[in-house]
Amino acid sequence: MFHYSLVKLVRCYSNKLDKPLRDKILKLYKPLRFTPRFAHSSIDQKIWHHQKLSVIIEFEKSILTSQSIVMDHLLSAHSKCSVRNRFSSIFCYSADVTPDRLHELLSVLPSIKKVYLNRKIVALPKSNVYTKSSVSFKHLPQHVTGKGVTIAIVDTGVSKHDDLKGRICGFVDFISHRTQAYDDNGHGTHCAGIAAGNGRHSNGEYRGVAPEANIIAVKVLDHKGTGTIETIIQGIEWCITYNQNNPNQPIHVISISLGIHATKYQSELDDPIVKIVEEAWRAGITVVTAAGNSGPDPFTISSPGISEQIITVGALDSPFYRGHEEMNTASFSSRGPTIYGKPKPDLLAPGVDLVSLRVPGSSIDRSQKNHRVGKHYTRMSGTSMSTPYCAGVCALLLQSNKLLAPDTIKNLLIEGATTSHLASIGQINIENSLHLLKRKEV
Repeated sequence: MFHYSLVKLVRCYSNKLDKPLRDKILKLYKPLRFTPRFAHSSIDQKIWHHQKLSVIIEFEKSILTSQSIVMDHLLSAHSKCSVRNRFSSIFCYSADVTPDRLHELLSVLPSIKKVYLNRKIVALPKSNVYTKSSVSFKHLPQHVTGKGVTIAIVDTGVSKHDDLKGRICGFVDFISHRTQAYDDNGHGTHCAGIAAGNGRHSNGEYRGVAPEANIIAVKVLDHKGTGTIETIIQGIEWCITYNQNNPNQPIHVISISLGIHATKYQSELDDPIVKIVEEAWRAGITVVTAAGNSGPDPFTISSPGISEQIITVGALDSPFYRGHEEMNTASFSSRGPTIYGKPKPDLLAPGVDLVSLRVPGSSIDRSQKNHRVGKHYTRMSGTSMSTPYCAGVCALLLQSNKLLAPDTIKNLLIEGATTSHLASIGQINIENSLHLLKRKEV
């Protein structure tokens, strides 16, 4: 078997192909197990010239115009190959390539740093988690509401729910490229409600953390709650560009309730999703993401939650936080350290049975009818739900001072967090963090 073209490709460029891509390439030979040996050579060549691979190509630094022309020429000359998107902030391209064209690119463009498989990435709700009571946010402080702060929900979209009326101030769709806000899955709208719903249909019973914050919906996941590394990078880079074009009305917080199994690179900074979220952080946007739902085993933090810079949130199993209550980490919540041995998550927030906005007819609504709470709300659990809770808290802090840097907000949340003997990671304490902010401003 080792004379086959794909094996030679993987051997020759193993240092430039990430492990998921190497595995994907070698698995293309699986059909050969069931075919006569005399046919192997022809099948090998057919795969070599015609099998399409979806990849992210990273360059050492900003690609030179001449190199870009070479890449475009090599790919456009093949009907199955094309460059789809350029991500200038992290020097990456997304592309469809055949193995032969991939080999040619690597041989003529030494500035290619790494080629990643454009893997699937998913929303992070957790099914079949129930408690006897639903989460209500009526205990949250009434004097701060997140007014004037904008939260980007990078997810399955956001539906025009009455509890968000007049506050969905932007929408972009990287799945179906529609122009009007919608959510065919339901996950993104639920997250938006946790962050910023005003509880209009429940007399405030199910209001979100920052009920006057604005929402921008960035749809990067489809009706099944699935996207790719490419769509996530598109969504985050769009937020960065949006702020460059709208300096007076920027996105202040990005909430990312999705994740992917973290692949081990030389460092987490080599992960393409980590690269883009940290670029947003450096651009002044506070980025909050989910730890993942693969607990209780250690080393289960998802990407991009493995980033040291951004805020990674795990889930609590209690209905809501009151200063005197003892709470435990939810059993499903992913545990640290990361696969790089770094401590994560940074914080814990409510994540079990949170009641928030329902999207009638969406995928989740149809599949989880027993989770509905009246006509307008539904229950969900997961670190997906903990993430917009934290994003809403960030909005409360930013309402008090919109000049707060992401690092300052992260420190305020961690310093103000409450710990207990049941949960070694700090639990978000809104009042403490707001008090710390006021004290620092005096």
